[in-house]
Amino acid sequence: MEQRNALQLRPSAEIRFADELAALKAADQGRRPPGWALSARAVRSFILGDSKLSVRRKFYGDDALVERALVALMSEQGLMLVGEPGTAKSMLSELLAAAISGSSMLVVQGSTGVTEDHVRYGWNYALLIAEGPTPRALVPSPVMEAMRLGRVVRIEELTRCPPEIQDVLISVLSEKVMAVPELGESASVYAAPGFSVIGTANLRDRGVHEMSSALKRRFNFETVTPLTDPALETELIRQEVDKRLGQADIAVNFPDEVTDLLVTTFQDLRRGQTKDQVPLSKPSAVMSTAEAVNIAHAAALEAAFLGNGDVGGGHIGRQLHGVIVKDNAEDVKKVRAYVDHIVKERARRSKVWSDFLGAVKAMKDES
Repeated sequence: MEQRNALQLRPSAEIRFADELAALKAADQGRRPPGWALSARAVRSFILGDSKLSVRRKFYGDDALVERALVALMSEQGLMLVGEPGTAKSMLSELLAAAISGSSMLVVQGSTGVTEDHVRYGWNYALLIAEGPTPRALVPSPVMEAMRLGRVVRIEELTRCPPEIQDVLISVLSEKVMAVPELGESASVYAAPGFSVIGTANLRDRGVHEMSSALKRRFNFETVTPLTDPALETELIRQEVDKRLGQADIAVNFPDEVTDLLVTTFQDLRRGQTKDQVPLSKPSAVMSTAEAVNIAHAAALEAAFLGNGDVGGGHIGRQLHGVIVKDNAEDVKKVRAYVDHIVKERARRSKVWSDFLGAVKAMKDES
């Protein structure tokens, strides 16, 4: 059962899934890697689901990728999850950290504003002035704290960090030690068993701050790809939307055919062809499952608060506009071509597609 603090929009994974983690720990008879809270099998079950323990699947996609990620985290290497935006890289890193370490809160959010303090350590300047450089005055970074405690640290959007910050990680991943020369020549923090680094990076950010070859060698790379199975994508969308609506105590009628329309549209545009292999112009916008979930949720909110509670194709069409035009106005033309060649034919046979057609055709050409 998923737990939630009423005062938090999104508690951490270890809080949301506390019951599942407890059930897995109680039933876990597998061998645990040093420093891990659960065995590798139990971590796999936490992420991919275990019906016997009422643990639901949380990551939809390549199951073998999850297993390879677990092997990487048991080794001396770090784990780097790369892929298009919206492919659940951050969610997977959070789930792995929560199950392996019991905490997913040791995070460095990559940006151009990241400094060495975020990956090494800083100082409490009031204490530093009063006492000088002492252990009490030292403020550990999430990376140092993970080394001390033997936990997983997550570095999101690593390629958005300046190169000099990335370079700090090379010695951490190689030597598993961080020197603190201000506290003395031999003062160092050594990584405890269980320490590892999970990084994420968007493929569209290549060229922002490309990782050095030396740093790349310290990571095992795994590419998280968009969902290609319509059934899995449908299941994920329905699950996430039901969860969001349930948390807000909102009830709507969301027919399966409307979800099918959304998934079909995203699959068509993402692949650049229909399931019948009719070629299409692919939009530059990220047609990710995360965006599909956001559209479905927004459509449900529109139906609940501005309509009669019945979600239809028109709601999906109106919300699609915000996804299509955010990156490139030329995408509107590509979607219109899709509408003219594909959606019109489907609209002749389905009211849901007909409503969708009317809403999409109303989109203004903002080019």
